[in-house]
Amino acid sequence: MSKILAGAFPVLPTPFRDDGSIDEADFLSIIDFALESNVDGVVYPGVASEVDTLTPEERKRQVEVLADRIGGRIPIIIGASDPDPKAAAKHVAQAAEIGAGAAMVMAPLSLGNDIAAQTAYFREVAADAGVPIMLQNQPKPIGAGLTPEEVAAVANAVPEIRYVKEETAPCGQHLTRIKAAANGSLDAIFGGAGGRYVTDELARGAAGTMPAAELADIHAQMIHAWQKGDVATTRKLYNVSLPLLNFQAIFRMHMTKEVLRRRGVIKHTFVRGKGPKFDEGDAKELALLLAEADLPYTNHKPN
Repeated sequence: MSKILAGAFPVLPTPFRDDGSIDEADFLSIIDFALESNVDGVVYPGVASEVDTLTPEERKRQVEVLADRIGGRIPIIIGASDPDPKAAAKHVAQAAEIGAGAAMVMAPLSLGNDIAAQTAYFREVAADAGVPIMLQNQPKPIGAGLTPEEVAAVANAVPEIRYVKEETAPCGQHLTRIKAAANGSLDAIFGGAGGRYVTDELARGAAGTMPAAELADIHAQMIHAWQKGDVATTRKLYNVSLPLLNFQAIFRMHMTKEVLRRRGVIKHTFVRGKGPKFDEGDAKELALLLAEADLPYTNHKPN
């Protein structure tokens, strides 16, 4: 039996050059930064990776690059979401090919809260899975926004679902309810939502968190302190990170990439996805937040 996944699993962004093409050198640099940050594993591609902007060829190539660079040193959770169960199953198959720790599949928005339809979808996706499935429960309008009891019902009906990533608010309460309704059928539940509720999630038995990657070292320290029983350090780091995470909740990949640039990890910050961009005032605010957080700058140099 494979080791149960737990800890800090940042979702890696996809770096793009100014012309919108993927910057593989920057991607390798992000992977190295995650490894140097002592994370427990990585997730790719996810919502924070701008996965909806990637072509199938880009997506496949990026996973291959990631697996080669990681080289089995830490677990990889492959984002395998697609509204088409046949397409999702292909992503799950690639996850198995590279020896991933799990394949994460979002409950599709198109199926809503129809549990019979969601169950049929996951059964088709997992039919030939050679890797554990993680059900990602994203709130509407991105995901289906299942209730905790609905999440548990789908997981209980599909044995291949071993993990849940819960991201609907209130995240902590929902984690507690999923655990109760699943009645021991899951190996672990992770928190998401950018890590903004991580202390509450950990207190309720979350196995870990899957935030964006710009604070990978801080999140790893936070989780590892908790695992050692050092709650005070976890809460101190949480209070340091929260203002930045609140900023990230608005600017998403723009913030993630700009912070990674300022930390010396990447060179390019182009974002393919939609969403608010910084103006001059936002840039000043981010600079103040970074200064107040006093983040360590990595010694890693971009390729």
